[in-house]
Amino acid sequence: MGEESLRKRKGQDSRKEDGQSIQSEEPQTTNLQKQVGLISGICMIVGTIIGSGIFVSPKSVLANAGAVGPCLVIWAACGVLATLGALCFAELGTMITKSGGEYPYLMEAYGPIPAFLFSWTSLLVTKPSSFAIICLSFAEYASAPFYPGCDPPPVVIKCLAAAAIVVITIVNSLSVKLGSYLQNLLTAAKMIIVTIIIVSGIVLLAQGKTENFKDSFKDSKISVSSIGLAFYNGLWAYDGWNQLNYITEELKNPYRNLPLSIIIGIPLVTICYVLINIAYFTVMTSTELLQSQAVAVTFGDRILYPASWIVSLFVAFSTIGSANGTCFTAGRLVYVAGREGHMLKVLSYISVKRLTPAPAIMFYGAIAIIYIIPGDINTLINYFSFAVWIFYGLTVFALIVMRFTRKEVNRPIRIPIVIPVIVTLISILLVLIPIISAPELAYLYCVLFILSGLIFYVLFVHFKFSWPQKISKPITMHLQMLLEVVPAEETTE
Repeated sequence: MGEESLRKRKGQDSRKEDGQSIQSEEPQTTNLQKQVGLISGICMIVGTIIGSGIFVSPKSVLANAGAVGPCLVIWAACGVLATLGALCFAELGTMITKSGGEYPYLMEAYGPIPAFLFSWTSLLVTKPSSFAIICLSFAEYASAPFYPGCDPPPVVIKCLAAAAIVVITIVNSLSVKLGSYLQNLLTAAKMIIVTIIIVSGIVLLAQGKTENFKDSFKDSKISVSSIGLAFYNGLWAYDGWNQLNYITEELKNPYRNLPLSIIIGIPLVTICYVLINIAYFTVMTSTELLQSQAVAVTFGDRILYPASWIVSLFVAFSTIGSANGTCFTAGRLVYVAGREGHMLKVLSYISVKRLTPAPAIMFYGAIAIIYIIPGDINTLINYFSFAVWIFYGLTVFALIVMRFTRKEVNRPIRIPIVIPVIVTLISILLVLIPIISAPELAYLYCVLFILSGLIFYVLFVHFKFSWPQKISKPITMHLQMLLEVVPAEETTE
């Protein structure tokens, strides 16, 4: 009864408030709407990938590569690998047009257990902790101008990061279009600072500042472990290349816009990353870059001296844009997992007025705020980032599996099979190299955490114990009335 009354109210309110319902002849269903076009898709990829990484920590790639030459080669190679991985996801995304990133592909290829373990790991650790660390980076840069000569107090950073999470969560809960427009605006802002750094680098090169590029392969560390760890750190800066696959159901014409956004967006990011690193090396030696706490700020101090605060301001815009893109897409994973019965059912409900997965986004934001409380979670990110590549590898391998098990499925895009084979092999190496080169118990704890999801799967999904449903039913009902959300309507295409 509650759902029907909410749907009726939605129908009445939409004629009064929503200009779209007057313009469109087709009635809107209570479902996720296709509101993300090609430009927004490219901005989602570029805006989510270019976060704090390229401005703060290119030194981790240099530290493992050992010299300027290999460092630049690795940044370019990481971009090529991200593009190949994204092309695999483009075939998967146009073959299985469901939101949720890796989740629906693992479900189709291997069944519910790997899909549940992916959602279990992503929703409780990798996605919210990544969201939290991006917001902490934003808070550090945003507060830095107010504390010249010293580090901002941890309380200020944590409160500002929590405020950023709350604002982003509210924006994305209110409107898909608002979240998408904010992403476009912040992506434009971060492209300004990227352009400033790249143009400054080109001008300095034209002036003959090339001494740091002489003997650029001297002192390079050529070993499997060092190259592997350099790739590991570089790929962390490229993380986000699969973001559009989380919102496939909201893409206009996904068969065209998904692959086109990937083909334009990721090579654009790769070119920017290589040129930014070249710009850094025009004003800093390898030693100076390794000693810098925040490379972009050091660059700004040397090039834009009186107005170096501009760098901090725009890097703050960049990080908040990356956080917004992460929230926009990861909220859909919670939504899809709830829809499949792998999470609380209320998490798959849609706002009747806003047509957004509001409960899923709020859940995601709440978990992210919890991760801010302990403080430094960089180590947690490092230990769990190798788990991300376990699921990337499994997902790309799913593409190979479905070439043989699902031959009858229509594939609007069909990439050469050698591409998923290469990406799968590299994924295996990326998972094994950190464990072999620097074995730690933390990696074992991470694997045990992933496997502990099996206990919850058996109890609550497979056997469907009734007592959790009895507890959650009144909570779900009250949340429905409070948030005005209902289950998504089934749509047939």
